[in-house]
Amino acid sequence: MTTMLEQGNISIHTENIFPIIKKSLYSDHEIFLRELISNAVDAIAKLKMVSHSGGLSGDLDEPEIQIAIDKENKTLSISDNGIGMTAEEVKKYINQVAFSSAEEFIQKYKGTSDQAIIGHFGLGFYSSFMVAQKVEIDTLSYQEGAQAVHWTCDGSPAFTLEESTRSSRGTTVTLTLQDEEQEYLEPARVRQLVKTYCDFMPVAIKLDGEQINKQQAVWRQSPRDLKDEDYLEFYRYLYPFQEEPLLWIHLNTDYPFLLNGILYFPKLRPDVDREKSPHPPASRGPPSPTCGRGAWAAKAPVELSRAPIAG
Repeated sequence: MTTMLEQGNISIHTENIFPIIKKSLYSDHEIFLRELISNAVDAIAKLKMVSHSGGLSGDLDEPEIQIAIDKENKTLSISDNGIGMTAEEVKKYINQVAFSSAEEFIQKYKGTSDQAIIGHFGLGFYSSFMVAQKVEIDTLSYQEGAQAVHWTCDGSPAFTLEESTRSSRGTTVTLTLQDEEQEYLEPARVRQLVKTYCDFMPVAIKLDGEQINKQQAVWRQSPRDLKDEDYLEFYRYLYPFQEEPLLWIHLNTDYPFLLNGILYFPKLRPDVDREKSPHPPASRGPPSPTCGRGAWAAKAPVELSRAPIAG
């Protein structure tokens, strides 16, 4: 008979895991902006769910995300007018690394809205430390009588949480960038990242008061509401240096998969030698999370998910 000597839990020290999170969470540091904008979109979606369930007093503001650059102070900030957080929620969702509020929130408000929650707040938020020497959160919850709070962390396990004078509902995340990450203080770089990762987010994203994302996803609309020019305009937006496509197919199915997309077939160039290349590769276009590439020069922005099976 084997004698058990001890049973317990493995201890993980935050001093050791924090450098791993900061340096190795994603291979590309630029992903931090996508994560923070996704969190802001989620905050706005959550507020809509609360409003639809009757839990919000007052009217909803026009949803928007504001990006601000301060080159003098080396800061980049992302602000939303979403659900906000209380001090207790900051402790729960920020201080506990990789703890996500998304699943818990969806369970609470299931059935009140068809607005999707993108993902997990905790770990994605910490991607900001890949580029920042200090991160601050200034937030005010939608809850009646809530106290605004300000959270600060310099990339070590230590943090401060104090009362804030913020008066508007929502959250602002401010990053003081590291010296080697100053490229994210350039408006052109921010615009490029928004177009690459967040172009079709369902919320207006603004930089210096100007909306910089497309927002309207053509493939999610009904073909009955679109004209040929709408399809051509979208194609020109994705592939500005390509000639107009030969034809396109708008995909819209709900079983066995939920599939929404537009499949474009570009014209073959006359100088293509089909004897040597029977399957020419697709022309390369701008990278986009909502645009996949099909085979044989077909280009298709597609969304795919499995439909629920009844019975």
